[in-house]
Amino acid sequence: MIGLDLPAIGLDELTEVADLQRRVDRKYLLPATALPGLLAALPAGARILQIDGARQFSYVSLYLDTPDLLAYRLAGQRRRRRFKVRHRRYADSGESWLEVKTRDARGTVKRRIPAAVAHPLGPDGRLFVAATLEHEGLEVDPDVLVPVLLTSYHRTTLHLPGDRARLTIDVDLALDDGGASLRWDGLAVVETKAGRHPTAVDRHLWRSGVRPARISKYGTGLAALHPDLPDLKWHRTLTHDIPAALAA
Repeated sequence: MIGLDLPAIGLDELTEVADLQRRVDRKYLLPATALPGLLAALPAGARILQIDGARQFSYVSLYLDTPDLLAYRLAGQRRRRRFKVRHRRYADSGESWLEVKTRDARGTVKRRIPAAVAHPLGPDGRLFVAATLEHEGLEVDPDVLVPVLLTSYHRTTLHLPGDRARLTIDVDLALDDGGASLRWDGLAVVETKAGRHPTAVDRHLWRSGVRPARISKYGTGLAALHPDLPDLKWHRTLTHDIPAALAA
């Protein structure tokens, strides 16, 4: 189990000290075998999220996009204004949220509302998506959004108090679009979520020769399942970074 010996932090306290709905995300791809070394290098005071005695949690995300994959194309072409709409379910608690992620000059912005599992885009959901995207200058009709990709994985979340940041570690990543499926066992997606300045973990990884990777569970996953799609900014991730991490 990841972080078995670390002191714990509860969800309410983590939300209070590192909510980070607006943040800069830096992602890294590591072989799962490298995680003990990463944990050993954590800065003093790091704590692990613990809820009801559990320290690792199951996430299931359903990504929605237009029939012509507008969200995929905007992200892959590195457009300044882009978006992601997903229904996220925390499998352990049954809690579900409808989330919209956008970007502005200061980084990633995530907004969300509670959502029913069966109806992520009911009337309230459509209004929420429309208002959020309109606020960011994106004209997307939520009525045309359809389910495109289902992802699942196990996540461990840590608090880095010196940086007022979060560190997430995702393993056992599985992808399914209803017709094709793929698993990336042995791969760890490590992500720092902080302000504009890099965290102690970022600097440790850089010193170790590990650089940020262009990975999006939605974008990279969809490109991996559909070689006929342009892989856009995820080409190196798919052809080099993921194979290298899995082979290590």
